[in-house]
Order: sequence, then structure tokens, then C-alpha cells
Amino acid sequence: SEEGPPAPGSLYRNDTVGQDANPAIDLLYWRDIKQTGIVFGSFLLLLFSLTQFSVVSVVAYLALAALSATISFRIYKSVLQAVQKTDEGHPFKAYLELEITLSQEQIQKYTDCLQFYVNSTLKELRRLFLVQDLVDSLKFAVLMWLLTYVGALFNGLTLLLMAVVSMFTLPVVYVKHQAQIDQYLGLVRTHINAVVAKIQAKIPGAKRHAE
Repeated sequence: SEEGPPAPGSLYRNDTVGQDANPAIDLLYWRDIKQTGIVFGSFLLLLFSLTQFSVVSVVAYLALAALSATISFRIYKSVLQAVQKTDEGHPFKAYLELEITLSQEQIQKYTDCLQFYVNSTLKELRRLFLVQDLVDSLKFAVLMWLLTYVGALFNGLTLLLMAVVSMFTLPVVYVKHQAQIDQYLGLVRTHINAVVAKIQAKIPGAKRHAE
């Protein structure tokens, strides 16, 4: 039989085995405050810029800022080498010689991963829209109905900004208040299961097939 989903708190403990193997988890849990602060601040700056300017303008300004920094540094190093009469070579030589191409194996790996998620999503959407399970389709309909109100209140960039802030704050909050949050989540889950059970009992054909 297939293993069930992990317990609510099993993915959010400070003593997670192999925590160093996942840089994304380290970022979200602020294990390196300086690194997380830079990434978090960069995301916020980018999203705030997109709320004020068009995508084309933001990309152009970022490119100009990067070019200004690299050109200025290149000229500075060239002048410094001329004054000191040294020959250190190109200041970005190490980065210019760095291999950045994707191998055929890497491309195949990412393609297979993308194909898996696309196929899984299509199968799930087919199951929901063709009402393979009435309760799941009703849940999906309620979710879409709620999203109509969310879309009326917030635009896509605002939602993305809220998502980024949540990604960098909720995991830390959960770790600090894990017991209380798990308790409330358990109560909510119990209440939802009770409501779903009542719906399944009253609507013909809503009862799940025995697995």
C-alpha cells in the first residue's frame, strides 16, 4: 500500500535530517540570515518595482544597473593595472571561463520533471471537471468561487507579493508555535471532515468508493 502524507509537523522541524541538502529550505527558515535577507529583499524590490513600472521597464533598468556596475568595475581595474603596471588580466576572467551550459542529461531531467507535473495536473483537472468524485468537484467549485472574490480584491502581483512574504515568514512562525498551530489545524480538519461526511450522506452518489 502507498504511504500516506507526512504528519503536519514532520516537514518543519529544526532538526530535520539532511537539512543542509536543501538550500531552499535553509532560505525559508532563515538559517543564514544574511543570505535569506538578500534573497527576500531582492524579491520584494523586484515585485514592488513591477507594481510601479512595466515588465519591460523593470528588465531594462535592472540590465542598465548591472551594466553600470560591471563597466565601472572593468574600467576601474584597467586604470588600476595601468597605474600599478601589473597584468592581472580581465577582472571577470573566472566568470567568463565558468561553464554555464546545460548538459543533455540535465535537460532531459528537467523535461521529464516538467512532463510529470503537466500530466499529473491534466489528469487531476479531468477528474475534477468530469466529476469522477462529486465531493472533490464540489470542493474545487467552492475554491473557484472563493477565488472570484480574491481576484476582485487583489491583482496578480499583489497576490504574488503576499505569497513571497508568506513563504519567508510562515515557516518560521510555524516552528516557533508548532504545538498551538497543529492543535488548531487538527480542530479545523476534524470540522471539515465532519461537514464532508454530512454532505456525502445526504447527496446521492457523493459517497466515495471503498478503496
